Amino acid sequence: MDEEAAKKMEEGVGNSAMNEKQEEVAEIEHGKERTIMEVPPPSEANTGVNNKHKTKRVATLDAFRGLTIVLMILVDDAGGAYPRIDHSPWNGCTLADFVMPFFLFIVGVAIALALKRIPKISYAVRKIILRTLKLLFWGILLQGGYSHAPDDLVYGVNMKFIRWCGILQRIGLVYCVVALIETFTTKLRPTTFSPGHVSIFTAYKWQWFGGFVAFLIYMITTYTLYVPDWSFVDHINDDKLNRYTVKCGMRGHLGPACNAVGYVDRQVWGVNHLYSQPVWRRLKACTLSSPGEGPFRQDAPAWCRAPFEPEGLLSSISAIMSGTIGIHYGHVLINFKGHWERLKQWVSMGFVLLVIAIILHFTNAIPINKQLYSFSYVCFTAGAAGIVFSAFYILIDVWGIRTPFLFLEWIGMNAMLVFVMAAQGIFAAFVNGWYYENPHNSLVHWIEKHVFVNVWHSERVGTILYVFFAEITFWSLVAGILHKFKIYWKL
Repeated sequence: MDEEAAKKMEEGVGNSAMNEKQEEVAEIEHGKERTIMEVPPPSEANTGVNNKHKTKRVATLDAFRGLTIVLMILVDDAGGAYPRIDHSPWNGCTLADFVMPFFLFIVGVAIALALKRIPKISYAVRKIILRTLKLLFWGILLQGGYSHAPDDLVYGVNMKFIRWCGILQRIGLVYCVVALIETFTTKLRPTTFSPGHVSIFTAYKWQWFGGFVAFLIYMITTYTLYVPDWSFVDHINDDKLNRYTVKCGMRGHLGPACNAVGYVDRQVWGVNHLYSQPVWRRLKACTLSSPGEGPFRQDAPAWCRAPFEPEGLLSSISAIMSGTIGIHYGHVLINFKGHWERLKQWVSMGFVLLVIAIILHFTNAIPINKQLYSFSYVCFTAGAAGIVFSAFYILIDVWGIRTPFLFLEWIGMNAMLVFVMAAQGIFAAFVNGWYYENPHNSLVHWIEKHVFVNVWHSERVGTILYVFFAEITFWSLVAGILHKFKIYWKL
């Protein structure tokens, strides 16, 4: 992933014998909410509505968030050695393609828990807007081009080519929209639920209406917007700065060259402000090394060299649906007290979404595509998130098997720290800044080469072991120690 926050919430049930009262979702005073990369400090851990209810955490949600961070580190740092787990070059879904929608699913669940009650709407709105701006700031700082971590020991960005979009920016947009809908509709929710499987849907119909509007905007724009010919200058691969022209003149195209998603970003941000090394460069049409990276074919089409924004505007509107599905899972957690009632809602919806996605993909009606954030991709990844979340809930909250997942909980409770330091390479860049004679003679490079690659006589094996032990295991321990001292990085 090139590319993108925790909330106040209830703590997981220690075992299946825990009663319903212990499963009550914590409420947050004055509408305070936490984003996916945040966790409340100890001083707030016992603060609830009117200071009467103690705040607990959902262990399942922390573990699921930690799993997503671990997947991000794995695919980012081992994807080059194992292209099959890296992002799909276009249609299809790989391990890396689950990371972003899993984050957005978590955002939705956490919003539902954090905004269960909102005594003061204006205060909640201000907090939502402020937190959104913080996410946008950190996103641009980390992925806009200013940071060259972890390998290049320089910093700074040419504003002519700054990248405006990224992981945290997309999370911020989805969080802002979904949280505002939840906030402004708080007084429209029914106080009691009628029995039946669909009551939870009708009770929160305005949240679903917001997701449906996002769906309409995305689908109508994707299939009706006229995409004309366009041109670009390759600033990455051409020393002579040649200009290339891509022939389009069509509507409803879902290929790399002429889709509406790319066209909207070129018009809104400008072609120079898009991601300069999109994954489609690994397609067979572009390189003989497919699905890995490699030199361009001599007959590679012009668009192979073009920039493309995987976290762009139109695709981020589609991503709002991922957050909408996530908030539904949070609503189920709040309003259904029994394990079986919750799991019945979650698992059934997860399987329905998977079936819809598989039908759309294999009939070629709407292929699963992360770069376009297609509707089938939304359904497939949200369904998978729902199934994995349910499995974690059974293992951790119902059966009480918590110890094997503690390292995921620790990472999940300090997700912002691990995201910045590990996934974005800031800590490795700091260590690389202390070298002997040559920048490659640093501790990070020495450990990777001599402790892992040379010992196993395989760059691929050495790389995956380095990622597991020098990154994932290391940051699990760091997060555990920080949790022990109740130190968290929150926005």
